[in-house]
Amino acid sequence: MKKGILILISVIFSACTFSQVKTIQERLGYPKDAKLVIIHADDLGVSHSENAASIVAMEKGSVSSASIMVPCPWFPEIAAYAQSHPAADLGLHITLTSEWKNYKWGPVTAKEKVPGLVNKNGFLYSSVDSVYQYASAAEVEEEIRSQIVRSKQFGIDPTHLDAHMGTALQRLDYFKAYLKIGHEFNIPVFIPRILEVPLKVKFDTIISDKDVLVDYILTASPQDITTGFADFYTNGLKNLKPGLTYLIIHTAYDDEEMHAVTIDHPDWGAAWRQQDFNFFSSTECKKVLKENNIYVITWREIRDKIARK
Repeated sequence: MKKGILILISVIFSACTFSQVKTIQERLGYPKDAKLVIIHADDLGVSHSENAASIVAMEKGSVSSASIMVPCPWFPEIAAYAQSHPAADLGLHITLTSEWKNYKWGPVTAKEKVPGLVNKNGFLYSSVDSVYQYASAAEVEEEIRSQIVRSKQFGIDPTHLDAHMGTALQRLDYFKAYLKIGHEFNIPVFIPRILEVPLKVKFDTIISDKDVLVDYILTASPQDITTGFADFYTNGLKNLKPGLTYLIIHTAYDDEEMHAVTIDHPDWGAAWRQQDFNFFSSTECKKVLKENNIYVITWREIRDKIARK
């Protein structure tokens, strides 16, 4: 009899606890079935063109958030903007690769401290596979920490961390280092639910109640540029599901600088980035968002309402 009562109490308690779990929407103060989206521009700091276009897309368009590549040559320019615009939602695009043909950078950490992150020329590797082959999780952790420290030295108050080319996300020991540093600095990190399967981990076992899981990712692929990004993004926004969607774009101008940076690399190249800029700076984009009752949110909301609550 007593055993039966205990089981019943346990079931009731579990049901009550489950009913009290709030959705990400509710935790941020939105209706529980709301469609939330972070319209996120990657790669700030990689070039002047990237910085200039992304600033316009944030100030006048629909881009709500962006992230900065600290090791890149145009980092000081966007850091100065961040310092003079403290309300801008700017995080860090944790950079462990240097993928362009003629345009390179090295780590923020002294090279002798992270030898597994650099190639024979002292640059970060071009490919994610090379990083995985040579760099230890300890070196990745050191470099992530260095990039955060450097950003703060330049007056940036990062709203979040995410991962350039996904390098810090797709190997479990790297991911744990990335998550650890986010907790260390009290900065939310981009965690897509979809990675549980390839990482072979249950996020509930390693994340805290200060972390947020991104439900869906929306981003263009090479085949989408042939039919036009406007159609791809319009359809994607019209079909958003309730929950949190991370819409990843790259905004820059199709100019001489970006042609030089992205030479021999049409995918995610200059024309690609101009198309991203065009749509997310347009009145058409704002109309689609409004007509589909989509809430455009920021990482700052997540940081201040959840990670630092």
